[in-house]
Amino acid sequence: MLSVKKILNNNVVIAEHPDYQEVVLIGKGLGFGKEPGQEIAGDKAEKFFVLKNEDEQQQYMNLLEYVDEEFIGVMNEFIEKLEARFKTKLHEHIHVGLTDHLYFAAKRIRQGQGIKNPFLHETELAYPMEYAAAMELTEWLNEKLDIRIPDGEIGFITLHIHSALTNRNLAEINHHTQLVSELILIIEDYLKIKISRKDMNYLRLVRHLHHAIERVQTETYVENQDSLKKVLQVEYPVCYNLSWKLIKIMQQRLQVSIPDAEAVYLTLHLQRLDSAQPNT
Repeated sequence: MLSVKKILNNNVVIAEHPDYQEVVLIGKGLGFGKEPGQEIAGDKAEKFFVLKNEDEQQQYMNLLEYVDEEFIGVMNEFIEKLEARFKTKLHEHIHVGLTDHLYFAAKRIRQGQGIKNPFLHETELAYPMEYAAAMELTEWLNEKLDIRIPDGEIGFITLHIHSALTNRNLAEINHHTQLVSELILIIEDYLKIKISRKDMNYLRLVRHLHHAIERVQTETYVENQDSLKKVLQVEYPVCYNLSWKLIKIMQQRLQVSIPDAEAVYLTLHLQRLDSAQPNT
């Protein structure tokens, strides 16, 4: 038996749990006639998940005011499938963030409004496992909601999944994805090339840029490469200068210092990419 802490509606209750502190219980009529402090049988709940943060609880309460319970149920099942696929508990904020996002996305789709995602390909390359999960499970979601979720939306779902797996802020992840896309355009302009988005070297470059951003954000610095740096300055001056141009943009946007070693590794990626172009 658990004890009721808050009644969100007749079917959703926040309860005190001996192992997880506070949990959200979902079940038909579960909260009807209940009062805070009363005991409630956890085995009567159809679903339950942990929602410890008070802000998340309040946002979930706000969500229940405009999202119908059938959609809430579908989303909880969707999140359970994600957790089973990755064999881990996702951060609690996905229950609010992804539910809210997909609720309004579904409304736009039914109204015939298009959804554009200019960073779709970069998202797929940066987070391939999350993208594969989003793409596969969206097929299940299409059947449940009787809609056709477009590819652009799969990219946004991918970011929500990555955010919940890593407990990174979604706005930060979006910012990094946009930054990488901008850096790619600068590379194309500087080297006067058009990079094929199917090129393996492009895939490596995108992933390298994302990993570089994550390293400087977490202060996980790569080993210094002074001897290689001197060689690259002489052998590949164009790519070396471009790498520093990109590093300075990253420093400005991220507001962090980036070590010289990152410019060395970035130069190698740029040179490999440039030398593979047919027009160079």
